[in-house]
Amino acid sequence: MKLLIRGTVAALCLCFSLVSPAGSANPGAAPYDWPQWRGPARNGISQESGLLKQWPAGGPKLLWQVNDIGDGFSTPSVVGPRIYLMSNRGMENEFVQALSTQDGKPIWTTRVGNVGNPNQNPQFPKARSTPTVDGNSIYALGSDGDLVCLETASGKIRWQKNLQKEFDGKPGEWAYAESPLVDGDILVVTPGGTQSTIVALNKKTGALIWKSAVPGGDAAGYASAVVVEGGGRKQYVQLLSKGLVGVDAKSGEFLWRYKEVAKGPAQAFTPVAHNGYVYCGALGVGGGLARLKPDQGGVAAEQVYFARGLPNGFGGAVLVGDNLYGTAGQDQLVAVDFTTGKVIWKDDDIGMGSVAFADGLLYVHTANGDLMLVEPLREGYREKGRFTPPAQPKHKKMADYAELAFCYPVIANGRLYIRDLETMWAYDIRASR
Repeated sequence: MKLLIRGTVAALCLCFSLVSPAGSANPGAAPYDWPQWRGPARNGISQESGLLKQWPAGGPKLLWQVNDIGDGFSTPSVVGPRIYLMSNRGMENEFVQALSTQDGKPIWTTRVGNVGNPNQNPQFPKARSTPTVDGNSIYALGSDGDLVCLETASGKIRWQKNLQKEFDGKPGEWAYAESPLVDGDILVVTPGGTQSTIVALNKKTGALIWKSAVPGGDAAGYASAVVVEGGGRKQYVQLLSKGLVGVDAKSGEFLWRYKEVAKGPAQAFTPVAHNGYVYCGALGVGGGLARLKPDQGGVAAEQVYFARGLPNGFGGAVLVGDNLYGTAGQDQLVAVDFTTGKVIWKDDDIGMGSVAFADGLLYVHTANGDLMLVEPLREGYREKGRFTPPAQPKHKKMADYAELAFCYPVIANGRLYIRDLETMWAYDIRASR
């Protein structure tokens, strides 16, 4: 198991992100768009209603399938009639593209740079980041550290920077896998390294607002920053190579570190924040909850619990009511009481997968490519549908490692979008047509 977990680390679908609902609403998006990583509020939750409560045999109606969008693990963003995502063709062409929601056909494509660290071990170099759509701008981070601001209409580059060249950034073994965070007029990204571990930029110009030199000079992890209110301070919380950290949103001042969740082969679980508490997972190990409290003018992170077998996998977790739902390593879907860490139930029939929530139900895209619809009950696991998308792409296999289906499910405007490498499917999930 350890070898497989380490191998699949490379296939990070960009940055497993969740955030408190107050933290990152997108002002330019309609209520049922999916404008960024993990949806409108970066918490994996859609506010849509009127969706199917049970899938028919074989799954919901397939509207279209495209098989030539380029390689990569980037999850799509969906705003209005367009889909935005990152892909690559070879190692010297990583790009952002816009597709039509009507049929998946391309509208424009813009190259942003090369694929980062092509000699990574194990070798799964691909595009990873999910673009962030904010009004008429798109922000995307290439795996080699190429950060771009594009026009949504044409894909024209407004400004660009390279995190390694301009900030002496230090990515992890599997290159950059972060989806940029827009918070008001600020764009937050994580170069990693000793000088500019986390930076805040002017989203319109790319000008530096502040840089935070986090003690320890952590390399960037494979997660995405989230906005958290806790301990009396607004802060950006990010999982780095040596632990979960919080920095002041106004100044970049380093506030706290929670080391326990840095265990495991990669730091790939973007935290879940709620009411001054932050949950994060240690890949292949377990998960922990920290309470943020005021501490001599700063903020301290006090551990509430850390336990093995709690949600910690690539697929993140969603907080629904008092319960946290996510997959634990490669083995099972788990329901956990958020405040205590007590396991409410677990199911061994799903395995590792990515999780989203809409209209009272969980949407799970498993690492083997299947889709499940699950009712999140405290009494136990209740499946409301399961299917396998047709004509799935072939995945690379090596002696000890496997390339799996890591892209998160996206729910937008009555549709379910699934991406796996060069293939994307669009399904009609409305209850009435």
